[in-house]
Amino acid sequence: MSASPLEHPEKSRDSLIRHATDNAVSWITLNRPEAMNAITPDQREHLIRLLSEASADHTVRAVVITATGRGFCTGADLRGSATDGGERVPGDVARVIRLGAQRLIAAVLDCEKPVIAAVNGTAAGIGAHLAFACDLVLAAEEARFIEVFVRRGLVPDGGGAYLLPRLIGPRRAKELMFFGDALSATEAERLGLVNRVVPAEDLEKTARAWAERLAAGPTRALASTKHLVNTSLDTDRATAFAAEAAAQEINMTTADAQEGVASFVERRTPRFKGR
Repeated sequence: MSASPLEHPEKSRDSLIRHATDNAVSWITLNRPEAMNAITPDQREHLIRLLSEASADHTVRAVVITATGRGFCTGADLRGSATDGGERVPGDVARVIRLGAQRLIAAVLDCEKPVIAAVNGTAAGIGAHLAFACDLVLAAEEARFIEVFVRRGLVPDGGGAYLLPRLIGPRRAKELMFFGDALSATEAERLGLVNRVVPAEDLEKTARAWAERLAAGPTRALASTKHLVNTSLDTDRATAFAAEAAAQEINMTTADAQEGVASFVERRTPRFKGR
């Protein structure tokens, strides 16, 4: 039986983020439980790097993002950032957001491998957006999602105003962002923000089962499918149809597509290799 990826801090270059690859799945675990896994700038850069490496690594075919302790991620920890402790001029905040939180969310959306969020606890602010940017979201029964910005008199950032309307529609998105109320895992599932809610003790097991199923799939086809779905809401029908046809044309040249067709003809289970 494989050891839990949560038990391998020595495999990470940064103990605040544990990283292990197991059965073609890259497990990324936020590990600042004492801070409810608020993300520091260094952690953010590490996350972005790990997601980029997952895209380029042919031995990685799925990604799971999870966390230790009671919190999944309670937002960005900007203490020590370049804009603290000195005079702030117009453009500083926008630059920090553009180069920071927005880059992180883009790294999840642009990752060429399917990304699962296994939300173990509270996901607030950029932490909620980190989960919502993932392709699939599993949540423990204790998990909560909070659009916390309004409580601080702030505008949602880190892609929130982009992600939420596309996931649940503008009216529901405004309700969450205007009031900043905590959303239970069950309610998040009902709204479509979460795929499945499971008991806490089953979260890792379920994430592992889903991730390993994805890792056994046609990796390039999944990457193209992810791209088509993510871009569909920003394009007109003609553009979306053209992109779909072009993606299928390219995908048909892959070994996995050829294996898929051959397995259908031969009436057997396909053996995809991610190429």
